[in-house]
Amino acid sequence: MPDAAPRAFEVRHLQMGRALFAAIAAVMITFSGDHSAQVGGAVFSGFAVATGLILLLSAWLVFRTGERSQALLLGILTLVAGMIATLPAARTVDGFFTVVLVWALVAGAAELVIGIIGRRRGTPAAGESVFVGALTIVLGLALLFVPRGYTLDYYIDQAQQSFTLTGITIGVGVFGGYAAIVAVYLGIAAFSPRPAAVPAVETADTDAAGGRT
Repeated sequence: MPDAAPRAFEVRHLQMGRALFAAIAAVMITFSGDHSAQVGGAVFSGFAVATGLILLLSAWLVFRTGERSQALLLGILTLVAGMIATLPAARTVDGFFTVVLVWALVAGAAELVIGIIGRRRGTPAAGESVFVGALTIVLGLALLFVPRGYTLDYYIDQAQQSFTLTGITIGVGVFGGYAAIVAVYLGIAAFSPRPAAVPAVETADTDAAGGRT
């Protein structure tokens, strides 16, 4: 039996939640002077666990029966990645790159496919899924090409201080940039006006009337 009950929450509320936690992750990385694997792993784990829970809750609060599998899939993939990132072994340089890279490629591909299928079916926010899915895949590919053992010592005259640029610093920064773009994009999408959906009963009545003429 189809689930025809009205929903208190819409897709825009899901986008708001995802944008919020992506923004928090971006701010934490941007304003942190420590871009180590421990900090990067902690920020990613919090982002992924929160995002995964929002996706899982949206399966019942936003989507109807028959439409929940996609949110459940993305929620499980993201939640599992976040939980793995809490393990001590994942708070190393190799652990951070491996967990975030695998999550980005797998979850990104899943969301991209979901968005493409949704576009063909006219699903709301399918375009946003395509963009975020593709961007997540780009994150994974970018991390794939970051040399994990890279080290560069440099000196800034104005600060009169030496600094060291490492592979993990770049990797954590790339994730922070990804989170910032996701936050801005989904935030704009959530507050953008959407065309009103045509009720199914009204559409059926219109079709029937057209058939009688």
